[in-house]
Amino acid sequence: MSDYAGENLLRLMADRGLSVRQVAEKTGLDERTIRGISSGTNKPHARTLHRLADGLGTAVDEFFLDPSQLLYRRFDRQTNPMVEEVLQDHQELFAGWSEADFAELHSRMGAGGPLTREGTLSAVRQMNRKRTLHEKLDLLLESSHAQLIGGMIDLAHEQIVVERG
Repeated sequence: MSDYAGENLLRLMADRGLSVRQVAEKTGLDERTIRGISSGTNKPHARTLHRLADGLGTAVDEFFLDPSQLLYRRFDRQTNPMVEEVLQDHQELFAGWSEADFAELHSRMGAGGPLTREGTLSAVRQMNRKRTLHEKLDLLLESSHAQLIGGMIDLAHEQIVVERG
């Protein structure tokens, strides 16, 4: 699975001030499993990562992040302070957001610099719309309409490639 799971597990534990025992209690995993993952000696299964994510209140994506990329997140959060203000005023827009979603939002820039309040709201709505479309597409691709939808996507993609080419 993830080459970064151990480092990210340690980071998440430190961020939340949790011990191995506390993580075990929150996730229902054995302490040896948690120690093995955090030391890098055990590669976690997908279901283990899901239990960790659920217990730590984060997205599974957090275990796949390259820790060296996290410095950019801190920088982006400092250069885009409006995001935190919008988050406080419009918490309902951020339901179901992962750390990766917040990182993407913080990394966006407006014309000439950091996002404005309106730019932040627009970006959040656009990201939510995109997520909704992805969820609908996932459902359609698992239905009896998968072949039809796949063909439509291929056709639209081909048209865009030709237009840009």
